[in-house]
Amino acid sequence: MFWKRKSKPVPSIRRRFVVPEGQRVYAVGDIHGRDDLFANLIDLIRADNAARGPAKVSLILLGDLVDRGPQSADVVDRAMRLQGEFDDMRLLIGNHEECFLAALTGDVRRLRYFMRIGGEATVRSYWNSEASLTAASFEEVAEQLPSMVPQAHVEFLGSGEDVIAIGDYVFVHAGIRPGVPLERQELADLRWIRDEFLGDERDHGMMIVHGHTIQDEVDECVNRIGIDTGAYKSGVLTAIVLEGSERRYLKTEGFAEAVCCP
Repeated sequence: MFWKRKSKPVPSIRRRFVVPEGQRVYAVGDIHGRDDLFANLIDLIRADNAARGPAKVSLILLGDLVDRGPQSADVVDRAMRLQGEFDDMRLLIGNHEECFLAALTGDVRRLRYFMRIGGEATVRSYWNSEASLTAASFEEVAEQLPSMVPQAHVEFLGSGEDVIAIGDYVFVHAGIRPGVPLERQELADLRWIRDEFLGDERDHGMMIVHGHTIQDEVDECVNRIGIDTGAYKSGVLTAIVLEGSERRYLKTEGFAEAVCCP
């Protein structure tokens, strides 16, 4: 779902937000099965990093690697390989990872829900049976899919985090429950919250960087920054770059590709 808002001036930040000296952070928004864009953005990150001085580099994936786009399995493969390239590569668990892992338990009800929210594209990316996925029943898919997804992928996605704090920034997939201390946040909010978080302009004490809610452009507010630019549909995958008090953005150039599933 795309959330469109009327254009508005970017409000001034009430104070400076910084990451520790000597650290450079790249955080990537929702990839949603677009490995082509992911590969392109990682190349941009490599070039940006090479053009700057030495630093401890953190690469954070904000979750929702899978679903909707056609290459979910390839995205997970690439993310796993990046662990050996960056000093500090970290993954946040998005609501779509949560539903994917639940669908792999063999529970038909959970599989149906997963397929309904874009999971059919993920299933197609892993499906290696001679039998047609289109002709398979939900019961057959629920039984066969777990053996088609590499255990390494399951463990990687399941090992993701829910909150990452670096300096004055907090990285989450969806957002936080306003007014609730970070250590008391519910997983459901960190992975699923929307309106209650997006509409709250209170100072959270730290700048919240998140994905989950699609905007046409980076959604930079006084207390949060949303970087989900709808890659699976728009062709624009965005990363925020943080170094000291500097903040900048890298993004793919909006080349769209046929979307597997809505």
